[in-house]
Amino acid sequence: MTDAIATARRTVRLEGEAILAAGERIDDAMTGAVDLLAVSGRVIVSGIGKSGVIAQKIAATLTSTGTAASYLHPVESLHGDLGLVDAKSVAILLSKSGETEEMFGLLGALVRLDVPIIAITGTRDSTLGRAARYVLDASVQEEACPHDLAPTTSTAVALALGDGVAMALLERKGFDRAGFAALHPGGRLGRKLLLRVRDVMVGAEHALAPDALMQQVVVGLAHGRGIVPITKDRRLVGVITAGDLTRIVERTPDYLALRVDSVMSRTPRSVHRDDLAAAALGMLERHNIMAAPVLGEADQVEGIVHLHDLLRSGAA
Repeated sequence: MTDAIATARRTVRLEGEAILAAGERIDDAMTGAVDLLAVSGRVIVSGIGKSGVIAQKIAATLTSTGTAASYLHPVESLHGDLGLVDAKSVAILLSKSGETEEMFGLLGALVRLDVPIIAITGTRDSTLGRAARYVLDASVQEEACPHDLAPTTSTAVALALGDGVAMALLERKGFDRAGFAALHPGGRLGRKLLLRVRDVMVGAEHALAPDALMQQVVVGLAHGRGIVPITKDRRLVGVITAGDLTRIVERTPDYLALRVDSVMSRTPRSVHRDDLAAAALGMLERHNIMAAPVLGEADQVEGIVHLHDLLRSGAA
């Protein structure tokens, strides 16, 4: 084993062990912090150096899961950026030691403004810990750095605790997949959760009545890419697919003269125009079919949805 592999494995092991240990130490302070954040206005997250980078990530995670949060640089806060803070704000401050001097100016300002503070720190009995309403214990035995200097294990634990806060708060607020999609409309998950059958379906102008002849079905299958809905007063009563046509041709030489209602499938699968596209895709795949009629108001046929169109749309 090379030194690089051994060092990387040791780093991951130490960080993993530290995160698990921090998880075991989570106590009622987490409940109090989440209760406080659930009724807060804007959440202010701050830290300096590597802790500042972790603070930015925590702020981004909170914002993307339904809680408005902003990263506030502790030094810049003393030069006008404190305007982000209002009477309903709650602050999450990160510092391994709890004695980071660059944080003291912001800490003092928050105390004067009576802003509740949640501390993520490795030292409860520190300036930051004593000023905080709730302290999340981010202490570690050692950094993964072989010199015990570069923030590694400590930042991993702080990030994990921040994620724990965000996920607990997400559940407390009832923030669901639809809410996530609304805040991520450009992402893959957003497209998947927002896309409806109506966005993907094509028209069903080639639908036929039950008394139509199979000669018309052949033309309809070409236009409908393999499926023809059979409707009465625009309500679905059956379908004929390219597979049905193949089986009919094999056993009936004069199939073109047959009435549609003598050969159609009378219990077809269908979807609603307002169904999630992902759900429609799942139905088609489970039943091994390529397309299905789309129903709308009063269960009238409004279109056709095709497997390939759903896949191309990003519903998968």
